[in-house]
Amino acid sequence: MNLIGNLIWLIFGGIIIAIEYLIGSIVLMITIVGIPFGLQTLKMASLSLWPFGRDTRVHSRSSGCLYIFMNLLWLICGGIWIAITHAIFGALLCITIIGIPFGLQHFKLTGIALSPFGRDIISI
Repeated sequence: MNLIGNLIWLIFGGIIIAIEYLIGSIVLMITIVGIPFGLQTLKMASLSLWPFGRDTRVHSRSSGCLYIFMNLLWLICGGIWIAITHAIFGALLCITIIGIPFGLQHFKLTGIALSPFGRDIISI
């Protein structure tokens, strides 16, 4: 089921989302200051490329003020708009019965778009 869901996801826009995250990551990594943020967008690109069968979890070493500061900076500089976009797409897809699994994947991407620092992508 995960393979079929991922293939449908790729055909109907998942590849475009992943390419957008990849371009944003490259732009962020051009500067020295943007490298940590570029790594987080690479994490989001990999999750948006193949979302079914994968999830995000807060890892145990994420207790510290650096993660909070970086997530707050991320949220102010554009993470909120990414999260709002994924939430809108998720709500629109959940209107139809066929779109519910894909809407849930957008809600998963909303969570990582709000706070990417201190999260790991795991296979489930």
